[in-house]
Amino acid sequence: MEISVFDLFRLGIGPSSSHTVGPMRAANFLVDKLKKHKLFDSTARISVELFASLASTGRGHNTDKAIVWGLLGEKPDTIDPLNEELYNAVASIGRLSLHGEREIPFDPASDIIFRPNDRLPHHPNAMRFHVFDARNVEIYTKVFYSLGGGFIVGSKTAKEDHLVKHPVAVPYPFASAAELLEMSRKSSLTIGGLVYENEKSWRSEEEIETAAKRIFETMDRCIALGLKRGGVLPGRLKIRRRAPEIFEQLRKQDEGAFTDPLAILDWVVLYALAVNEENASGGRIVTAPTNGAAGIVPAVLRYYIRFTRPVTKKMMREFLFTAGAVGLLYKTNASISGAEVGCQGEVGVACSMAAAGLTAAMGGTMNQVENAAEIGMEHNLGLTCDPVDGLVQIPCIERNAMAAVKAISASRMALRGDGRHYVSLDEVIATMRQTGRDMRSTYKETSKAGLATHITEC
Repeated sequence: MEISVFDLFRLGIGPSSSHTVGPMRAANFLVDKLKKHKLFDSTARISVELFASLASTGRGHNTDKAIVWGLLGEKPDTIDPLNEELYNAVASIGRLSLHGEREIPFDPASDIIFRPNDRLPHHPNAMRFHVFDARNVEIYTKVFYSLGGGFIVGSKTAKEDHLVKHPVAVPYPFASAAELLEMSRKSSLTIGGLVYENEKSWRSEEEIETAAKRIFETMDRCIALGLKRGGVLPGRLKIRRRAPEIFEQLRKQDEGAFTDPLAILDWVVLYALAVNEENASGGRIVTAPTNGAAGIVPAVLRYYIRFTRPVTKKMMREFLFTAGAVGLLYKTNASISGAEVGCQGEVGVACSMAAAGLTAAMGGTMNQVENAAEIGMEHNLGLTCDPVDGLVQIPCIERNAMAAVKAISASRMALRGDGRHYVSLDEVIATMRQTGRDMRSTYKETSKAGLATHITEC
């Protein structure tokens, strides 16, 4: 097994895991490489090239800022969100302190080069760092690919189609949903329980519980902040944040006397809007599995906690690790990158994960869990990634809200059945991957087609 559930549920900042979190991590790794190869003290200048999708929507996704933050030594899970002072200081003086240790000239306007019409071999989200010494001789170059969800790999790892160089041996390795279900049957463990046992190969039980608690708390805090913060979202569109206004409307209602049988879904929509408005503003979020789809799992989890039944810590853990198991299948067998397979790989995967997690937490059988996950993706197949003006706002925010509702419906449909279904999760994952390959590149996070080019400008 190459990756942990906590590689999928990663703390970061908005607005994009592939265009913000990934590049920031890449810049961090670059400095680590320079130190490893004893080139750090010789570094006098750095330039960065961004390619294809990473360049097409990079400015709207704060990719240039993320590069600067990473070179400064900031990390996605600890950087102060909603704070652009660090970047502005570098842009104004044309210098930065490399990991706070070595000052070099750096002008984002000229040292970050956008190449939207060029693509490197392995993935549309590519960046190439060039390092020069005091004589302006290039002493090091490094290519990174940002694969979605904050995952980054170098050229060699990407060429070998690996996520990490040294996979960890786990007690229950699975490469397909069929294998996952079979191992769950043989071990008498739930899907979430099986994944929990695998997680012990990376960290202690105490560390697992601490990490899970941090994820739950960050999701919860993100919703809470999104319900309070008004104003408009960053960027030229000047989209008004709606969550606080909707929250005030719903809060005035008597929750104990709903006359509208669908009123609970208004709250689900609200939770997703709150998270994704925070993400669009650069706030602290949890990739689940990406930033662009970060509102779906938290919204469905909050629905489960608030509106279904008394919830225990064990049930919440089952939700998280079951959702994570499904996310791992998509990550290893298809993609969670909108730049690679369209939004089906982000919102579609998150919908599938949330449906599976909810079904497991509601006591569904493993076959019902698999059915819910399959339904969640089957009805997101072909979903394009067409952000207007390169911003994670239209249609991304509402798309999360709709997918959260769809995840709940998928779970309820599966729970009403006996687990038998015609299309398997493995088949729908393979279909999603092939659909992504067949999709025109303009519909994969380039803002060159779809809504991005067909809305009426004000």
